[in-house]
Amino acid sequence: MHRRKVIVNGQSRALAACAPYTSALDWLREQGLTGAKEGCAEGECGACSVMLARPGIDAPTEWTAINSCLVPASSLSGQEVVTAEGLGTPSALHPVQREMAVRGGSQCGYCTPGFVCSMAAEYYRPGRADFDLEAIGGNLCRCTGYRPIKDAALALEQPAADDVLAGRTQEPPPELAGDLAAVLAAVAEGAVVVAGSTDLGVEINLRGARPERTVAVDQVPELREFEVTGDRVLLGAALSLTEIERRLAGRVPLLDEVFPLFASRLIRNGATIGGNLGTASPIGDLPPALLALDATVVLVSRAGEREVPLSDYFTGYRETVLRPGELIKSVHLPLPLAGTVAFHKISKRRLDDISSVAVAVALDIDGGVGGVVRRARVGLGGVAATPIRALATEAALVDQRWNDETVARAAEVLAGEGTPMDDHRASAAYRSAMLGTSLRRLLGRAQ
Repeated sequence: MHRRKVIVNGQSRALAACAPYTSALDWLREQGLTGAKEGCAEGECGACSVMLARPGIDAPTEWTAINSCLVPASSLSGQEVVTAEGLGTPSALHPVQREMAVRGGSQCGYCTPGFVCSMAAEYYRPGRADFDLEAIGGNLCRCTGYRPIKDAALALEQPAADDVLAGRTQEPPPELAGDLAAVLAAVAEGAVVVAGSTDLGVEINLRGARPERTVAVDQVPELREFEVTGDRVLLGAALSLTEIERRLAGRVPLLDEVFPLFASRLIRNGATIGGNLGTASPIGDLPPALLALDATVVLVSRAGEREVPLSDYFTGYRETVLRPGELIKSVHLPLPLAGTVAFHKISKRRLDDISSVAVAVALDIDGGVGGVVRRARVGLGGVAATPIRALATEAALVDQRWNDETVARAAEVLAGEGTPMDDHRASAAYRSAMLGTSLRRLLGRAQ
C-alpha cells in the first residue's frame, strides 16, 4: 500500500501535501466527510470520533474509536478509517444508527456521528456479549440526554453474518510499516514525535503550535513490544493504554486502579505510555503508579540504548534526561509485584479529569494488617515540579507494623512531602491534606 494514501470508508484517498499539524478531522472534512464535528478540539467531547482498523488482541483486526481532532492526518498513512458516513445510508441505516433513531437518541445531531462511531467500535468488539457503556464514556451530549443513547446501545444485538465491517475483523490488520532507524534519524534532525497525539493535538488546536516536521511512531514494531517474563513486564512505548490494559489482563493490579481514572476510553485508545512519560507532566496519572512499581525506561537513539530508573528520569518541570535524538522505547516493571497497592486520585470530577493530587502506594507486608512492612514505594503527582517518590514516607513505613499508629505517623510525613502550590485546581494546603488521607484510606480498605 502506498504510504501517502489512506483507506476511508473502503476507498483509497491520497493524503497529498498535508501539513504536519493538519488534524485527521480537518482533512476528512476537506474530503467532504462532514459528519464528524469539532466540539472541544481537545478530546473531551467525542464529537469527532471515527474508527480505525488496528491490530487486534481478540481477533486479527479490531475497530478502534479515536478522536480525529487530535490525530494528525499524516499519521493515517497506510491505515483504514471508517467515518459515520461509511456505516450506513439514509435508506439503509447501520444497526447503531437505526437504534439511535428509533429510541430518540438524537436531537440537534451535532454529537450523534461521534456517538455512532464509538458505539460501532464497541458493536464490532470481538467476543462482545453485552455492550460496555464505558465505550461511549468519552462522548458528550448537550441536549438529548443520555438515557435514550444508553437505551440504543443496550438494544444492539450481534452483527449480521454478512456484515462487511464485522468480517474485516477476521482479516489481517493494516501492516505495521514504521521503521525505527528512519524514526531515529528524523528525531535526530529535530522532528516532533507523534503517537496518539493526545497532548500535541491540544497544543496545535488550542495553543497554535505549528511543528514543522513530525514523525509518527505508533506503527513501529520495535516500539510496540509486549512481554511478560519471570522477572519483568515489558511495555512498548507506542502501545496505547487500552492495549496495555487489555494485554495485561489484571496482572498489574495497581495499573488496573489507574486506567479507569485516566481520561476517557477514547483518549486511552490513542494515548501511549511513552507519550505520557514523554510529556513529563507533573500531574500525569501514570508516573506516580510507575514510580511505585519501580519502573525503568529504555531510551533509544542512533547511538544505542540505555535503561534509566524512572525515579531518575524527571529532572525538572516538563524536563527529562532524554538527550537530543533519543526517544522512549519501552517501560519495564520488575517482578514480583508488591502485594498491597492503591491509587488515589483527587480531582474536581470523579472521572475524565486532571489530577489535583495523585498518590500511588505499593507495599510488601509480612502477614497483612498488623504485619511488618518490608518494602514501600510511594509515587506522587501534583505536589512538585515533577512526579516524585515520597522517600521520607517510605522510610517511615519500612520495618514498621502496618497498623493505625504507623499509618498515622507516616501520613503526617506524607502530608509534608513535595512542594505543593496554589492554583485553580486546588490550594497547597488542600493538596497536603489529601496526601495524608491516602494512606489512611489504604489501611481502612485492608481492614
